[in-house]
Amino acid sequence: MKVMRFIPVNYHGKMGLGGDSSVEEYVFQLPESEKKKAQEELREDESIRKQSLDQLREWILKHPNIKKCRTDAPFLLRFLRTKKFSVPQASEMLERYLTIRQLYPQWFTKLDPEDPELAEIIDAGYLVPLLERDEGKLVLFSNAGKFDPHKFTSAHMVRVHSMVTEALMDDEVNQINGYTYINDESGFQMSHISLWSLTDIRNILRCIQNTTPMRHKANHFLNISSSAIKLIEFAISLLNEKLKNRIFIYKSLDELHAKIDKKILPKEYGGEVPLADMLEGFKKQLKSKRDDLLALDDMYIEIDEKTCPLVSEMNEELGIGLDGSFKKLTVD
Repeated sequence: MKVMRFIPVNYHGKMGLGGDSSVEEYVFQLPESEKKKAQEELREDESIRKQSLDQLREWILKHPNIKKCRTDAPFLLRFLRTKKFSVPQASEMLERYLTIRQLYPQWFTKLDPEDPELAEIIDAGYLVPLLERDEGKLVLFSNAGKFDPHKFTSAHMVRVHSMVTEALMDDEVNQINGYTYINDESGFQMSHISLWSLTDIRNILRCIQNTTPMRHKANHFLNISSSAIKLIEFAISLLNEKLKNRIFIYKSLDELHAKIDKKILPKEYGGEVPLADMLEGFKKQLKSKRDDLLALDDMYIEIDEKTCPLVSEMNEELGIGLDGSFKKLTVD
């Protein structure tokens, strides 16, 4: 089993390695195709990777507020690869990542695959990675109709996404190639909208854009109803230009097939493998990751909510003439 490396605090308020100053030497073991892509797209080579890992570990060690943090290569490379080995940008993203875990525990902690509520949402087929990749990118497939808005909350929805993505982010192929998202919005109801406040939507999108170490490459939407369009339009308006340009909306399955090879899709959408079979395989993967997922809650950063810039950013007013929810939105 892979051993996570943590940096803990000692009694003097300084951070040390708890008597274990060793860090397992990293060895790049991926295929040549991934090595080439990492060099071309991320500026990654042996020298840059080693220097960047050393610098990021040193930054964690000296950070006055980070009291415990993973320092193993797969974890730190999430941030370095997302930020193309800019150590200052990777450091900022890591700090924000740790901070949002403290600010929003209802979204980012207790990611237990054996939690009965999370397990029920997974079992329903709401969110599952596909078996085949989209030109190297891992495909996350979601179906809004599989999420029961009368039984579960928006916090359940975010925690399921957090649990699934955390189980995938240490995979170095995913770190290098990034992610494609396919979202079937059939079954989306007004009751789904009522789960969310405008502020929560704004904040979760900020978390996705600025604190989640994932390369978001494309987001495909299918079967958008009149109920869903207002919510999606609002969400898109909050994204940066790069992510806006990576959103694609289709009126038919044939349009999706023109963009995505249908062989990689579930059988129900023109592919070859039933979604239920894909789901069973992923549930086994989640179970194998349970200890790692729960261990994430051991990480800790001290936050002064009066001076933390991220707290101020998240608490900004939306500046729109609505009551903070979607309840007054008119749906055509």
